[in-house]
Amino acid sequence: MQPEQERELKIAATKIRIGIITGVGHAGCGHPGGAMSCADMLSVLYFKEMKVDPAQPRAPWRDRLVLSKGHSAPGLYAALALRGFFDPGELERLRTLPSHLQGHPDMHKTPGVDMSSGSLGQGLSAACGMALSGRRRGSDYRVYAILGDGESEEGQVWEAVHTAAHYKLDNLVALFDVNGLQIDGPVQQVMNILPLEGKLEACGWNVLSIDGNDVNAVASALELARTVKGKPTALVCHTVKGRGVSFMENQVQWHGIAPDQAQMEQALEELHAQLRELEVN
Repeated sequence: MQPEQERELKIAATKIRIGIITGVGHAGCGHPGGAMSCADMLSVLYFKEMKVDPAQPRAPWRDRLVLSKGHSAPGLYAALALRGFFDPGELERLRTLPSHLQGHPDMHKTPGVDMSSGSLGQGLSAACGMALSGRRRGSDYRVYAILGDGESEEGQVWEAVHTAAHYKLDNLVALFDVNGLQIDGPVQQVMNILPLEGKLEACGWNVLSIDGNDVNAVASALELARTVKGKPTALVCHTVKGRGVSFMENQVQWHGIAPDQAQMEQALEELHAQLRELEVN
């Protein structure tokens, strides 16, 4: 990837994080931590990898994204707004009436949302269905799913893992956001899922372990996934919960609480400083 494109993706990721803090801060509720950790993935998906058109959000040829960890909706909404699916000003009305930005993604209300989600553990199953449908219809669209590591403790995730391998869904990529923390504490203490890479490989997946907060690493892995035939690809993305805001990083309490006014202002100040540095250099 050229340095200028990498810089543009970093800028987009930072703007997504600004959108997350703006939305959750104005709502006074929501889940900023996990949304912040996957912002770099969302940047690469919507601004480099995925074939989408904001003017045709339901186009049959579009690539699909299932945000299985639906509580991270503020990140998805920020990415969709930045990509042009709706006015970014809508982010300030997150979780309010009237607004089409629900606490969890709703495919019937929000332009660009491909699958309603929020009940954890179900998204990869839906993504498998989309990928299998595309193959049987002869369509060339690709399907992406973002899962949390805490979510991946659930049995349905592993049923879907087996299903994707059984049907050799090479048009499917699962991005596991491994930030190490869930609402009840460290994932390894609540229900250890490690070694995640080894388990996925044993189930028949092509597996790549990357720094999920490095847009270049995410983009390179997604490019490589396109070349893999006969099996689905999993990107095990090692990330930092709350990435981008100093007082949120690696702090489990920011899984599901909103910043107050002073905290929102501090977070936005840090993020805008990062944005200015990227835009100047």
